[in-house]
Amino acid sequence: MTKNLVFFICFFLVISMIGAAGADDLQPIQLLSPQLDGGKPLMQVLQKRSTSREFSPDLLPPQILSNLLWAAYGINRSEIGKRTAPSASNCQAIDLYVSMASGLYLYDAKTNRLEPILNEDIRSLTGKQPFVKTAPVNLIMVADFNRMEKYSADKKEVYSHADAAFIGQNVYLFCASEGLATVFRASIDKPALAKAMKLREDQKIIFSQTVGYGKKGTI
Repeated sequence: MTKNLVFFICFFLVISMIGAAGADDLQPIQLLSPQLDGGKPLMQVLQKRSTSREFSPDLLPPQILSNLLWAAYGINRSEIGKRTAPSASNCQAIDLYVSMASGLYLYDAKTNRLEPILNEDIRSLTGKQPFVKTAPVNLIMVADFNRMEKYSADKKEVYSHADAAFIGQNVYLFCASEGLATVFRASIDKPALAKAMKLREDQKIIFSQTVGYGKKGTI
């Protein structure tokens, strides 16, 4: 074995080790407690609810991000673990993933934390539109069909889409209240995104939703 060959083998081993360690470097994010005493009146929020496809790359402040995730799918009745969005037979089959520049996280409503999944920026895979690459937050709604075992295959599809849509509407209303831009999306290369997220066969991507500040003059 030549010295050059030994060098290249060692080089690629080191690079592989660095990459493996990097995947573990992403830390959990303890979210702030949601602020439950703010926001606009419901009828005003409904009047302002809209879709936007123009986003600023500006990051969401920690409190806004915490409030957003709680509004989307947080626990609003802690004594029984029920959430701000309904689900079929309360099976809570939807998992809410959060894709940001810093990496991919899973929202854990029970601990009010973002759990690290990937130390990679996969925002570009969360949709086919160009704005997903630079918008600060892309939510990914994934159904875990293991939690819907009592339902037939067709009902799993219907119920998981309905459950994800409830979450999406919560996000719309929160964004309308806070002056944020959002768009609910189904245009996704789901196989590519599922591969990047390392999802199991029984985990199905349902929808994505982009959230951020709108570009000046678009909201």
